[in-house]
Amino acid sequence: MKQFFGMSQRGELREAVRGLDKPQFIMLLSNKKQFEAHVKELEKIFPGVPSIGCIGMSYDTKVVEDGVGVIAFLNGVKAAANILEQVSVMPVKYIGRLKQDMKAVNGSQNDTICIDFCTGNDACVLTTINTVLKHKRISLVGGTGDAGKVSANGKVYEDAVAYGLIKNLGGRVKAYKENIYHQKEDYQFIASKTDKAKYIIGALNDRPARQVYQDILKVSEKDITTQTFKNPFGKLNGEDTCIISIKEVEGDALACFRQVNDSDVLVLLELGDYKAVVRQTIQQIHNDFPRISAVFSVNCLFRYLLFTQNNYMQEYLNDMSALGNHAGLVGYGEHYNNRFVNQSMTCVVFE
Repeated sequence: MKQFFGMSQRGELREAVRGLDKPQFIMLLSNKKQFEAHVKELEKIFPGVPSIGCIGMSYDTKVVEDGVGVIAFLNGVKAAANILEQVSVMPVKYIGRLKQDMKAVNGSQNDTICIDFCTGNDACVLTTINTVLKHKRISLVGGTGDAGKVSANGKVYEDAVAYGLIKNLGGRVKAYKENIYHQKEDYQFIASKTDKAKYIIGALNDRPARQVYQDILKVSEKDITTQTFKNPFGKLNGEDTCIISIKEVEGDALACFRQVNDSDVLVLLELGDYKAVVRQTIQQIHNDFPRISAVFSVNCLFRYLLFTQNNYMQEYLNDMSALGNHAGLVGYGEHYNNRFVNQSMTCVVFE
């Protein structure tokens, strides 16, 4: 199989798809102003080709911040694209669509991936999708788009998750997740006074969450939302850690980008040697895949901002391009199998 990436910094879709011939699956990554028009235009250019889309930045060796990017798979994939609606209320209502697409693609753990773009309620969505994927142990990689809109097969949806099932007819696929944080000392907290709907942490170890965070890190209230780039929270999940970013301060509470429940055990994380971690990820992928056709990744917006502030983003994209054909999305939350994480990178590698 092959991966195509085309872009237009000016937002001209026909410029972005120039040179794309007979795609078998397409991902559209557009901007707020042009998204709906781009969805319709893409369907006219490539009618009937399975496609999903969202609003967000894209990249290969350069970042498209406010234009349009197109990622397509061709020459050796079998794919289906569809939508689960009402994700804030009852995404399971539409699970029959995913079951039908699973039968049509007829994939397996070793050769098939699910890629999804979501508008919100991510944890519930991933749990729902996993009820189907787990039977064949098919992995999932994806993320949250901007502005509460996604697309599938030429139509725009709100309160929905768009997904693509992609079977590699020429080899294996494998999903990866990269974490550039580790636990800071022995700080551990019991969360309370949470608001699940608003992703709010009211208290940590029975003290105001904002005050606890400030006291440990010696930062002002106005600096909390940028300090989270270096010191997010983490929720322990077996041997894994789900990263939880701070969105904003709500009085004495902290609003996050991921749901926290009463009695959840949280730890404080700190930024590690991210360049070394990236090198380790690249080496691991090389070890697993001597031959690579394509790499599709989702990088968190906060990673993008952190790397940009440290003048590392271009170096990062150059390093990842050494894997071969690498392209991806800057998301507002990352999906890895049945897990919703923040400040991470998830990717799928095609042999």
